[in-house]
Amino acid sequence: MAREADDGGQSRLEVLKALGDNTRYAIYLELARSSTPLSTNNVARSLGLHPNTVRPHLERMRDVGLLDLRVDARGGVGRPQHMYSLAPDAPALGLEPPAYPWLARLLLKAVSNAGVAPEDARDIGAEQGRVGAQRVALRTPCVDALLGDLGRLGFDPEVVRDADGATIAFMHCPFRELAHENPAVVCGLHQGMVEGFVAERSGATVREFRTLVHRSDPCQVDLATADR
Repeated sequence: MAREADDGGQSRLEVLKALGDNTRYAIYLELARSSTPLSTNNVARSLGLHPNTVRPHLERMRDVGLLDLRVDARGGVGRPQHMYSLAPDAPALGLEPPAYPWLARLLLKAVSNAGVAPEDARDIGAEQGRVGAQRVALRTPCVDALLGDLGRLGFDPEVVRDADGATIAFMHCPFRELAHENPAVVCGLHQGMVEGFVAERSGATVREFRTLVHRSDPCQVDLATADR
């Protein structure tokens, strides 16, 4: 037991040391505020620093367990990008309790116990999707408006367009942990949000929505687009 306590204290000390540097703390806040993973260049531009200055700080925070790293090879030519985000178990450092994830789990448990059907979750999501669509300027094409909304929510969307439609993949799911616990409800909410958004905007229709329930990774939506 003493060893476990020592290890925990040492781990916390390393975290405090890592964030004791002003630059690292600024980088940590930048990543904490972002709804999607950021590359070294993203962080450097936001803070007005050179990427070579930012890179070792990112690695230091990753070494102590504050950050997760995803290697993204979608960029095409050149070396794959290193995308950083806060680790799921990154400590709160006593500044505030992790209330939102805790509340989300409680609500998901309550919904599951109440026997809410996936169709009900889709209806609730659709209502929120319609509200989200009303915030976007009407002159914005439907697919572009949806991409912007998904990006704002943290889904890191990537689109492939063809002559009669588009496929949007959700490269980062901000609700992945909860979705694995109850994909029917959580993915149903997301599907409803997308369907409600598209229905409110017009200019496109949802052909198919593939989620964890369909063993799709990443989850994605196929859209048919109208002439607009």
